[in-house]
Amino acid sequence: MKKTARFAGGFLVLGILMMVMLYWNINTGSVHLSLERIAELLRFGNDGSLEGNILWKIRLSRMLGTVVLGGGLSIAGFLLQTFFKNPIAGPFVLGISSGSRLFVGFFMLAAAPIVMGNFSPYAIFIAAFAGALLSMALVLAVSSRVQNLAMLLVIGMMIGYICDAGTNFMITFAESNQLRNFTIWSMGSFSGITWPTLAAAAVITLPTVAVVFFLSKPLEAYLLGENYAKSMGVNIRGFRLALIILSSMLAACVVAFAGPISFVGIAVPHITRLLFKTSRPMVLIPATFLTGGVFCLLCDLIARTAFAPVELSISTVTSVLGAPVVIWLMIKRRRGA
Repeated sequence: MKKTARFAGGFLVLGILMMVMLYWNINTGSVHLSLERIAELLRFGNDGSLEGNILWKIRLSRMLGTVVLGGGLSIAGFLLQTFFKNPIAGPFVLGISSGSRLFVGFFMLAAAPIVMGNFSPYAIFIAAFAGALLSMALVLAVSSRVQNLAMLLVIGMMIGYICDAGTNFMITFAESNQLRNFTIWSMGSFSGITWPTLAAAAVITLPTVAVVFFLSKPLEAYLLGENYAKSMGVNIRGFRLALIILSSMLAACVVAFAGPISFVGIAVPHITRLLFKTSRPMVLIPATFLTGGVFCLLCDLIARTAFAPVELSISTVTSVLGAPVVIWLMIKRRRGA
């Protein structure tokens, strides 16, 4: 009974924080929108006014995209931490985001003269997904030979550096007119999320998160050990493959539509565990998604307003807020060793 009340309280807090952050983001900028005006525009649609254009063409799609992609990236981190049984595992640390960036960079720079910069969101996602799977395959190939988890993270970072070097090599020899879109994207930002981009992100992310939620029971068994999971009828090989594909899809989706974003996948799952004080996937999966959305809304708000009118890259803010969580986790793990 106490646990149920705590979970309900946690989701209530997240719901309130989500509403506050959405309202705060809508009203942050040169044009203020009252609550009545927002409700009117949401009910009747864009009326062609300045407020209507700002809400429907700029702010609303960006905010919803931030929630979807922030939640998806947090779930990707949760899956990777479960897979590797390592609290510091995440798409950025393991080089998965860098692999996606390498493949998207190759696609954008190589295809720019052909498509004249008009890239399909789904084509960019496919390129990012291929890069994520390749990086994940390299990490897994090494993990089978390395038992030390700290060494595995170092190797993941080295794979990330190699992918970044490949991306920088392509940038060096690319034409200047090809670099504009890629440079803006590679800095990491939710500013480029339009309604078509949001639709593509939602089509990929939300069903993937739903599949992850339906895997809650096998995840809970897996957390108790592979032998226990086998005794409960879980196909370990197939289950691990599913975790790889699902986490790669979510990480690739974020990289494709918002660029590389650091530390969210590591920090948010732990913040959620601290808030709910549980390891049950059935609770943590939706809670992690909501926490990721709130966290990224806060980071995006800071990125837009801290040095306005200049906008910081989203990774700058997530690093400042997320890195202390990682440092705390490493210190805690060291003390427990």
